[in-house]
Amino acid sequence: MTDLDIAKKIELKHISTIAEKLGLNINDIDMYGKYKAKLPHSIIDLEKVQKSNLVLVTAISPTPAGEGKTTMSIGLSEGLNQLGKQTTVVLREPSLGPVFGIKGGATGGGYSQVLPMEDINLHFTGDFSAIEKSHNLLAAVIDNNIQSKTNSLGIDARTVTWKRVMDMNDRSLRNIVIGLGGTTSGVPRQTGFDITAASEIMAILCLADDLENLKERLGNIFIGYTLDRKPVYARDLKVQGAMAALLKEAVKPNLVQTIEGNPAIIHGGPFANIAQGTNSVIATRMGMSLSDYTVTEAGFGADLGAEKFLDIKCQSAGIAPKAVVLTTTIRALKYHGGADLKNLTEENVEALKNGLPNLEKHIENVKQFGITPVIAINRFLSDSDAEIEVIKTYAKNNNIRVALAEVWAKGGKGALELAQHVVDIVESSSSKFTPIYNWDMDVKSKIEAIATKIYGAKNVEYTSTARKNLRTIKKLKLENLPVCMAKTQKSLSDNPKLLGRPKDFTITVREIEIAAGAGFVIPITGDMMRMPGLPAHPASENISIDNDGVISGLF
Repeated sequence: MTDLDIAKKIELKHISTIAEKLGLNINDIDMYGKYKAKLPHSIIDLEKVQKSNLVLVTAISPTPAGEGKTTMSIGLSEGLNQLGKQTTVVLREPSLGPVFGIKGGATGGGYSQVLPMEDINLHFTGDFSAIEKSHNLLAAVIDNNIQSKTNSLGIDARTVTWKRVMDMNDRSLRNIVIGLGGTTSGVPRQTGFDITAASEIMAILCLADDLENLKERLGNIFIGYTLDRKPVYARDLKVQGAMAALLKEAVKPNLVQTIEGNPAIIHGGPFANIAQGTNSVIATRMGMSLSDYTVTEAGFGADLGAEKFLDIKCQSAGIAPKAVVLTTTIRALKYHGGADLKNLTEENVEALKNGLPNLEKHIENVKQFGITPVIAINRFLSDSDAEIEVIKTYAKNNNIRVALAEVWAKGGKGALELAQHVVDIVESSSSKFTPIYNWDMDVKSKIEAIATKIYGAKNVEYTSTARKNLRTIKKLKLENLPVCMAKTQKSLSDNPKLLGRPKDFTITVREIEIAAGAGFVIPITGDMMRMPGLPAHPASENISIDNDGVISGLF
């Protein structure tokens, strides 16, 4: 039975019923039909936020299909609710790129899903569309200013770094030339498209405190230079107000429900390999204002999403998780132990043991932040008892909490052991959050702290372009910004072929982008691209809709 088949069996509750579980009535929410709603910012109570218990779900380095962090997050929230702990799960919104590409949707799976899954995976409440339009408005205004003879800032088109975005995997748009067609069609220049999840507008929405802060951050977006080398920001084009107006509804988090009828807040959707990989500060604070426990996730492995969650989001928002769940799968450990992708469903205890150093490094990383981890074995049908016992034995020998989680098959019941571990960690107050670096450090020191402490690199090298970027950052007085590393999710290193726990490797920073509006800089390593491509057989081949409006093929 597919995730969509299971979802269709569930009788959804009216969204007002879900709101009531959070102590809200129908007048407190902005309804989007029967099963979705927007939540106003007035719900946030910062005093309650400080008293709430935040739990972060992350993972080991994943296989291409992912290891089920979203499913684990939802299942854990169901388990905590079954233990009598008022819990809300707070997640990111799906991007259409992966939905139609290779990874599929982002609504969980089996009996640990958020619903209505078709709506959430396809457009949802229009947040991504609003972000795309806001981003592309700025792009249009920049090119209009370059073209204008009466209202020009004198922008040097060669220095403009702002691309356009769309929420689709389309490699043919990575590099394009615009402004062709004569003098009335703009100034020709090379540019390109990024995927919407990589937009700085997405990052800004996810780090903003409120609408006013959002507008200020939009104005701080760095565009390029004038012909006489003066920096140009979005505020110089007087466009931040219009951009914020387009985001009027998108800045409000979305309320939906889990399969078991518990509240779920979904908002924002930056990827963790090319952006910060966490839902919005506003959504997390909202969950913490309304619940005793808030479960959230950060994209890909703990070297990416979790590091950025802790070093960027937590420091920016003044929050900290009291426990970290490390989603672990037998198949991913076998993959990191040398097993072929095609053979991961076959029992292979030796490959599993060889892959344990990857798990070990991620555990070390969580502990470096002063937070107590618990290993959550996300069980798949192909996992053997002997393989499961290898992980349990490893955890016992190293005094690490571990739980077998059958959240896909059993929902909250399959997460009760894990939920109890989380409660025990929280109530023991054993976690004392400490960031890996201080924002006041220079940019190189921050990059090197992440590369050596989190990735396990020997050193960091910088190309001539990256060294030039460092000088620009210093000149613009932006050295106090945190760093948001762009790195492959397939390896702890910047080389996707180095699986397991590589050592004595060098991280190469190719260039460093400035995201002054979001409030961080982006060191780009390896061959990272901000516009993915589709696989030979994209998931879109299996998705359809019948004459009654029933969708099939989503996963």
